[in-house]
Amino acid sequence: MQTITSIQALRSCIRQWRQAGHSIGFVPTMGNLHAGHLQMVNTAKQKAEKVVASIFVNPAQFGPDEDFNSYPRTEKLDQAALLEQGADLLFLPSVLEMYPQAPQTTITVRDLSARHCGANRPGHFDGVALVVCKLLNIVQPDLLFLGEKDYQQLTLIRRMVGDLNIAVEIHGVPTVREADGLAMSSRNNYLSPEQRQMAPLLYQALCTVRDAILSGDRDYSSIVDQQVRALQQAGFAVDYFNVSRSIDLLPACPNDSNLVILLAAKLGGARLIDNICLQIND
Repeated sequence: MQTITSIQALRSCIRQWRQAGHSIGFVPTMGNLHAGHLQMVNTAKQKAEKVVASIFVNPAQFGPDEDFNSYPRTEKLDQAALLEQGADLLFLPSVLEMYPQAPQTTITVRDLSARHCGANRPGHFDGVALVVCKLLNIVQPDLLFLGEKDYQQLTLIRRMVGDLNIAVEIHGVPTVREADGLAMSSRNNYLSPEQRQMAPLLYQALCTVRDAILSGDRDYSSIVDQQVRALQQAGFAVDYFNVSRSIDLLPACPNDSNLVILLAAKLGGARLIDNICLQIND
C-alpha cells in the first residue's frame, strides 16, 4: 500500500491507474479506524480494482466548541489496518495541503443541512460538503463508499453529487455494531467504562420505536416521546429523535412507507448518533 500526502502525487498515481484501465473505489475517513471503516474498504475491494482510502480530520466541519483538537488521531495503527485490509493507497494530506488558503467557497445543500444534526451543529454539513467535493475532485473515483451510520451525511452527499453532476456511483455500507448493538464510532472512545455499559440503550430505543411502527402504531410523536424520556432518565441528553422519510429526511407521515429513525444524544463527553431504516408494507 502506498501512502501519499500531496495532491499532485496522488493525481499522478490515479492517472497511471486510469491509463491501465483500472476502476477506482474511494473510502474517505477521518481516521481512528474501526471495523465499520474496514468494512467499507472490504466492500470497495469487492467492487473496484483499486481502492483509495483517505484520512483527513477536516477542520471545516467542526464548530468552535467541538472536538477538532481532541479528535483521536491514530495514523500508524490506521495505516497497518488499511494495509491488512488490502487498500491500495492511503491519501494522508495535511490541513495546509487541503486548504492552502482559507476557502471562500461554500457548498450548502439547503434544507438537508438544516435538519437533525444540522440543527444542532450550524455549518457542519457545509464543511462536510466542501471537503467531500474537494476529495472527489482530487481522487475522481468511479465508486464512493460511505457508512450508513451517518445517514444524514450519506443522504446529503447523494444530493450534492446529483445536483452537481459529479460522475461517481455512491454505495452506502451498512452500520457495523458491537455485540451489544452499539454502533461503532471513533467517538465511542470518549465513553467511560460506565457510560460504555449504558450506550447500547440508544440502539435499544431505536429498535423499540421500529417495532412499534412495524406493529401498526403510526403515532410517531408519542412513540418517540416515550423513548426520549427513558433515555433522559438514564442520563442521556437527547439532541433529536426523529421518524423521517428515508429519501429526503423530512418528517414522516402515516402513509409513508420508506422510513429512517434518526437519533443523536450526548452521554458524558461523547455525542453519539445512530439510525434504523425500515419499510412498511401495509
